[in-house]
Amino acid sequence: AVAAGMNPMDLKRGIDMATTEVVAAIKAAARPVKDTAEVAQVGTISANGEAEIGRQIADAMQKVGNEGVITVEENKGLETETTVVEGMQFDRGYLSPYFVTNADKMIVDLEDVLILLHEKKLSSLQPMVPLLEAVIQSQRPLLIISEDVEGEALATLVVNKLR
Repeated sequence: AVAAGMNPMDLKRGIDMATTEVVAAIKAAARPVKDTAEVAQVGTISANGEAEIGRQIADAMQKVGNEGVITVEENKGLETETTVVEGMQFDRGYLSPYFVTNADKMIVDLEDVLILLHEKKLSSLQPMVPLLEAVIQSQRPLLIISEDVEGEALATLVVNKLR
């Protein structure tokens, strides 16, 4: 449409309006599932009519709850299995090999650690300087858990670790 001369901003506004309408229509037509049997029905439909897969999805949903996460992985074997992992799981580990504390096993092993949870990417540590100075004073290791650490922030942490 843009190649035919349409204003790109008008196109975007139209797409946004259509998206809002479609989401509203889906919400109006949706009905919440009430029990494990209904979850199994939805799972069966999603699995192209395979009732056993639907049942396993329902069982997994019951085990992890509404706030849990279900990860589906391809398996080379003939059996379908469900494994429940308690606690939290992270997609990545340490961002730099300079953070390794056990070079033989290539792992980070920290004791009496301070933990910083940050919900966004860290690209600059400037706003956290007072906090980081307090960590240095405590002489305890710091574990940072965030969406990502990049650029200047990562470089600063590596340099401080090397010191």
